[in-house]
Amino acid sequence: MNEVAFSFAGQTLKALGSGALWWPDQQLLCVSDLHLGKSERIARRGGPSLPPYDSQETLTRLAVDIARTNPATVICLGDSFDDLKASAAMQAAEQRDITALQAGRRWIWIEGNHDPGPIDLGGTHLSECKIAPLTFRHIAQAPAQAEVSGHYHPKARLNARGRTITRPAFLVDKTRLILPAYGTYTGGLRSSDHTLDALMDGQAIAILTGSHPRVIPMPR
Repeated sequence: MNEVAFSFAGQTLKALGSGALWWPDQQLLCVSDLHLGKSERIARRGGPSLPPYDSQETLTRLAVDIARTNPATVICLGDSFDDLKASAAMQAAEQRDITALQAGRRWIWIEGNHDPGPIDLGGTHLSECKIAPLTFRHIAQAPAQAEVSGHYHPKARLNARGRTITRPAFLVDKTRLILPAYGTYTGGLRSSDHTLDALMDGQAIAILTGSHPRVIPMPR
């Protein structure tokens, strides 16, 4: 199976190989850091030209996860757009895709540091969302409990059969769950970085994404 089930805050959750989080009891799918429109934003600011297919690729993968899980609720955990101008510059076809994905379900856009304002693309826009016992927000807060966040684009490294594999990863400890970036063209922060090392407790695990997700002690 292209998923890993684990327990967090008394709930059974599933880390999907795509980087999405599935909460079966709530029929809730959560993704973080889509960064839709990143290629457009880079070009607009005079950066190098990238193939302008990142938004469509990200939305296509999200459509697969939605078709697989049929969620009642979808939470996009912040930085869904690379900036507010990127959301306004979306192609009509991409806007239609988002509308189709939202149909028949509750859709929540969580405020991120890249997209702090309202989004005129349907759904509900919130600074954070609590669905007991979990709290969903974009950036982890040090004293929080049962918190699901994103922002850091964590990745972890695994040495296997003489090869080093680095993949986006979920980070999980007793009080905190940090999701990997879901979007195309998103980089990552190594789990050994001081910021993540300081956030996660000594028993934290990393769940590497991909076609065969792997659970390892969080590399430090």
